[in-house]
Amino acid sequence: MVPILTSLFVIQGVPHEHLAHLALGTAMAAIVPSSLSSLMTHHRHGAVRWEVVRYITPGILVGTFLATFVAALIPTGGLAIFFACFMMLMSVQMLVNLRPKPSRGLPGPMGMSGVGVGIGGISALVAIGGGALTVPFLTWCNIKVQHAIGTSAAVGLPIALAGALGYLINGWAVSGLPDAALGFIYLPALLLMAPLSIITAPLGARLAHRLPIATLKRVFAVMLAILAIQMVYAVFTA
Repeated sequence: MVPILTSLFVIQGVPHEHLAHLALGTAMAAIVPSSLSSLMTHHRHGAVRWEVVRYITPGILVGTFLATFVAALIPTGGLAIFFACFMMLMSVQMLVNLRPKPSRGLPGPMGMSGVGVGIGGISALVAIGGGALTVPFLTWCNIKVQHAIGTSAAVGLPIALAGALGYLINGWAVSGLPDAALGFIYLPALLLMAPLSIITAPLGARLAHRLPIATLKRVFAVMLAILAIQMVYAVFTA
């Protein structure tokens, strides 16, 4: 969502200094309905480890919310570069299938909260639901892959809520934003994306339990790399 929204905002003439912030905030808000729809589907499959969600959520909320204040201080170009580097890293990780071997159990409540702060903070800076970080962490802790995916979907909801609230607050008094923006959330884009994400998220959740994950990861990795390049191009040629 972030690279596509950035390109659309360039076309609409949004001031350059607000491009990445508005794209990130809008994307975080759009994750709220999709994550809710996805977690309900995974819950019906019995794939959500709710005790993990309970322990990691406090850190998630703190890390995500505070990171939006950090993002507000970073220029659009810096955010674009960070986003692109992170997406490229995820793309390489998926293409070569780098993942830690299951070698330990879950940490205690304090450890889980600490992990949540890190996952939430990075997720807020790149506007993701945290799956790229939560799933590898949980599988490293010997959580079954399907349960890691389902639990990650549930963790995505507090990430999206805290991130959307943070971007709303940080953009509330900013001048130069489009008239239909609520803070760093562009309402027309949100209203167009949310209904479709509610419809398609359950489909994706069901397919996650059926399709060849290795093939899907390779396709998604290539897409991530292309979008990362497109994000940087859109920002630095605007």
